[in-house]
Amino acid sequence: MNEIDFEQKITELKERLGQITQKKDIVKLTKKVAELEKSTQSPDFWNDQETAQKTMQKLGEYKNEIELIKNLENEINETMEFAKMSESDSEMQKFVNDNILKLDKTLSKLELSTFMSGKFDEGNAIVKIYAGQGGTEANDWTEMLFRMYTRFFNTKGWKITVIEKIDGNEAGIQSVTMIVEGRYVYGTIKHEKGTHRLVRNSPFNSAGLRQTSFANVEVLPLIEEDIDIEIKEEDIEFSAVRSSGAGGQNVNKVATKVRLVHKPTNIVVECSIHKTQSQNRKEAERILKAKLYELEEQKRKETLSKLQGEHKKAQWGNQIRNYILQPYKLVKDLRTGVETSQVEMVLDGELDEFVEAEIKML
Repeated sequence: MNEIDFEQKITELKERLGQITQKKDIVKLTKKVAELEKSTQSPDFWNDQETAQKTMQKLGEYKNEIELIKNLENEINETMEFAKMSESDSEMQKFVNDNILKLDKTLSKLELSTFMSGKFDEGNAIVKIYAGQGGTEANDWTEMLFRMYTRFFNTKGWKITVIEKIDGNEAGIQSVTMIVEGRYVYGTIKHEKGTHRLVRNSPFNSAGLRQTSFANVEVLPLIEEDIDIEIKEEDIEFSAVRSSGAGGQNVNKVATKVRLVHKPTNIVVECSIHKTQSQNRKEAERILKAKLYELEEQKRKETLSKLQGEHKKAQWGNQIRNYILQPYKLVKDLRTGVETSQVEMVLDGELDEFVEAEIKML
């Protein structure tokens, strides 16, 4: 690659960074940083530890993003200078080429975040995975999906908190609910919601017959306190029960697990992750708030555009992605068309190709 080719590629990188800077509105982001820094100087800032920690986390994330963009701008300019000096230096040419590839990869990740401009895309998410049709097979498949997603979340450096987990009668799990925290969590994974279909030779019968199993994934934004969703006390049916593990053995001497039933919608939320009943109730109310918000959003979409059809059960014909282990190996997303024969890698949490296509899809 000659000097002219280098300069052209570096100019393209600079243009891409300019578009990213414009879309992210760095001026506005800088103002947000100033506002948050001002709030941290208040004498009573740390009186509410939870809110203070969230503010500090958000402040750090904004600062990191601004610094990343500034550093990229400097690196692109430096790479351009090196390119001008590389005409007769093969080692310098290799250095410049490696830098261009590295910058291209970093910019691609930043560009992906510009697609996530929804109301809650920047925030955390509630993820629930539960078994559909298929009995024990479906429970085992649900556990496989749980493993796949937790590995994917870990590669992103996101924090995972399991709120509720119900084991299957013979194997696997019936359902699991977790809170996933990090920058752009909801925007990244919100399109993963839907039915996931597995085809394989059954490990649960001696004949090893081919079996089709279904599991459903729900993804909700974790609603913060400033969202206007009213939950009336008289609409809540509250109960506290003892948490139990496999085999029904009590693991808590006191009833700390809480169950909330929202009577108007019949939505049920359970939480047992915390040591106190009050903490579990607060967490359950946050989840209920998210479910009610999602319900309102669905109603709004149905009214305005009629794009939302009837609720789809986790069964044949409603899946968003197929995972086929037998008679051949293939994972295929039915919405984006992305597919791969590297099934084991996908089940080990390598979902970036699928997730990135979903983000760019809409």
